[in-house]
Amino acid sequence: MKATDVIVQSLENEGVEYIFGIVGKETLDIIESISKSKQITFIPVRHEQGAAFMASAYGKFFGKPGVCTSTLGPGATNLITGIASAFLDYSPIVVITGQAGLDKQHKPYHQCIDLVKIFEPITKCAVQVLDNQSISEMIRNAFRTSQMEKPGPSLLVIPENLAMEPAPPKNLPVLSLPITIPDSKTIIEACDIMNESQKPFVILGNGLIRQNGVEEFSSFIEKLQAPVTHSFTAKGILPKNHPHNYFTFGFEENDLILSGVDEADLLILIGFDIVEKLPKDWNRKKLPILHIDAHVALVDEYYPVQVELIGNIQKTLKEINTQQILSKNWTPSSNVKKNIEQSYHISHNQKETSHLPLSTENILHIIENVSTNQTILISDVGAHKISIARTYQPKQAGGVLISNGYASMGTAIPSSIGAKLARPNGVIICITGDGGAMMNFAEIETAKRLGISFIMIVLNDYVLKLEEQMMNKKFGNSFGVNFGNPDFVQLAMSFGIKGVRPQTLSEFEELLKSAISSEELILFEIPLP
Repeated sequence: MKATDVIVQSLENEGVEYIFGIVGKETLDIIESISKSKQITFIPVRHEQGAAFMASAYGKFFGKPGVCTSTLGPGATNLITGIASAFLDYSPIVVITGQAGLDKQHKPYHQCIDLVKIFEPITKCAVQVLDNQSISEMIRNAFRTSQMEKPGPSLLVIPENLAMEPAPPKNLPVLSLPITIPDSKTIIEACDIMNESQKPFVILGNGLIRQNGVEEFSSFIEKLQAPVTHSFTAKGILPKNHPHNYFTFGFEENDLILSGVDEADLLILIGFDIVEKLPKDWNRKKLPILHIDAHVALVDEYYPVQVELIGNIQKTLKEINTQQILSKNWTPSSNVKKNIEQSYHISHNQKETSHLPLSTENILHIIENVSTNQTILISDVGAHKISIARTYQPKQAGGVLISNGYASMGTAIPSSIGAKLARPNGVIICITGDGGAMMNFAEIETAKRLGISFIMIVLNDYVLKLEEQMMNKKFGNSFGVNFGNPDFVQLAMSFGIKGVRPQTLSEFEELLKSAISSEELILFEIPLP
């Protein structure tokens, strides 16, 4: 077998169903090998950045690495933004790129740059194949490394000359990742600290969702009876109406939960990814920390760890739940929760929509009203991301995808494609600003070609709103943030999909319900003042 046939066989062994990418001269052999697979579908995209975002969202929602591919040089570097996003948002991805032959890499060669060095800072492992004897092992290691906590990208570079040469097939076993839990002594010590505290406060991160610990956490908080707040990527772990749900934290301004956090005498961090918000921003009093995570705690002056419970979060919480946990049943003073609900527009009247303006928050209320456990809301990056983080309450953990590590604009449309392929029965709704939409709008053609249905909502205000707000605050005026836009409805129609421009909130609600029931690919343009 030639090397690329072995690569495809190894990918099949990993259970790969889709590979996102663009064909290039140095990947002709691997694409030809994929074409013969009865298991793997190659999805040609319009830009490699889109391929990386699709693979990232697919990996996030499928639970196993998404796969993307590109040729050498500009094809590979076009992947970088999506790969960096996966790296800081902890999405499992395996990346396969072409490269110039080994016989050409020792001298300047057309489009040839050192991809391993470029990708090393944004991958968990980055290697170039130098020996066809080890291809199967390298792919197995790439998938295994990508899935281990914290998950992220792995890169495999295939020189053109090796791609065509023979390689031995090896069917390596795909073993489950090892599961570890803290020893019983440390768990007892952690429980003692919780029981000694009077006002513990729980801060949740996406690691709890990644490690399937939501059910165990629900049992834990029923025992502890303490306030809980979520990072942007952890929204939905506690139901909206849960008495201990203090919603979301991590905002640059108006982070109302911090006054409640300041009252605590112990912070319990579960699966929290520091990349979302540094401790200095939310642990202003340097309160003691109980750290529950798959990884050891960050050394930080504002993260004074008392006990670390390192291991599988689900199993760790299960062990904690067998211990005696004293109920605290305390509430932060000054009506913190009520203030959050009002200021973040979380509370709303579901029946009265006819007289309300077509604002971002009111749109989110409509989506929340019609959503189910199968609804996934995908946010692009911009001012609307903050509104989604504050206002929208998903009906399930992981029911909203927000990039809060790398926070790259342009992620929403391609991510919706990856999410729909991973969750074909889900209702995918993406919200993007006009700036983010135009960055990867071409991938609508990819979705149309694949027959994928999801709902795109483009908030159109002809400005980078978040940057405008920051400049006005800092300088008293703004510059360089305004631009012109196409007619998004007509642009959607030119791609062969439906485009609508509702004028009222009631009209938006009816059109949204119709789009959900008809399972169509549709674009909503919402003009904002």
